[in-house]
Amino acid sequence: MGKEKIIFISLATFTALCISLIGVAIAERSILITCIAILGIVAAMGTGFTLKKKIRESTQN
Repeated sequence: MGKEKIIFISLATFTALCISLIGVAIAERSILITCIAILGIVAAMGTGFTLKKKIRESTQN
């Protein structure tokens, strides 16, 4: 497994964990945990899409 695939699987796992954390936050009725989880999802997915674009652009040249 290449370095890129390990990074992407780590980001996907982190995103899934944050999505699960939203369920916990709802059960606990915690707005703070919900906000942290949503920020984590946005950050992880944004990082993943940015890395994917950079990798795609570097392989095309």
